[in-house]
Amino acid sequence: MILHIPHSSKVIPKGFLKYFLLSRTELTRELLSMTDHYTDELFQRPSGEDEVLVFPVSRLLVDPERFVDDSDEPMSKKGMGCIYEKTHDGRPLKNCQYVRQILIDRYYVPHHRRLLTLVDQSMERSDNALIIDCHSFPKSPLPYEIDQRENRPEICIGTDEFHTPTQLIEQVFTLFLKEGFNVEINRPFSGSMVPAEHYQKNKKVRSVMIEVRRDMYMDEVTGIKTKQFGETKRFIKQTLDDLRSFG
Repeated sequence: MILHIPHSSKVIPKGFLKYFLLSRTELTRELLSMTDHYTDELFQRPSGEDEVLVFPVSRLLVDPERFVDDSDEPMSKKGMGCIYEKTHDGRPLKNCQYVRQILIDRYYVPHHRRLLTLVDQSMERSDNALIIDCHSFPKSPLPYEIDQRENRPEICIGTDEFHTPTQLIEQVFTLFLKEGFNVEINRPFSGSMVPAEHYQKNKKVRSVMIEVRRDMYMDEVTGIKTKQFGETKRFIKQTLDDLRSFG
């Protein structure tokens, strides 16, 4: 099983800070809104039996889950392709036209190469691969989000028609449901990460996205973990343990 954690980092290397158009306070607030806080902790399993791939820098610098070509990426219309130009509420974020390719070559390409390597190694070992795309989302929709409905579920399961088998969807859904969570499929977010080399080509590469609503484990105003953090992490660990048999 491969745990893909793309949005947990708040790191923006100093050399790239000069391209941001926000004040330090504004940038801190944007990181608070856009980071999938603590997902690198929530989805880590101490057994070390799974492969874990964490993107090393903030999505505000580079988003590895967007298509690199803006013509293929729907969110580029909102200024949020793989290299964000706008904030979550549509304000100018950064001007990276001169270093766009540098960012892609330094962060995006190596990350996707590592993911492909992990998938191919899994295929060599067991003739299949299971990717768990690990995310979190705010309790209330941010302005850039397509789904603006309130009353969001506690757990969102994202699927891909080609790479997420019905049995896998049912298993994840049931595991969270039996623990008392409110669960929905493809709401407020849909899809799940698959390397481009296997996308829509190899059904033995399975992928499912698990999104946890942030108020389940943190204070969204301060960014501090709440008392629920340990319990939420326990539920996720239990779910991952049960899913290992699928991989």
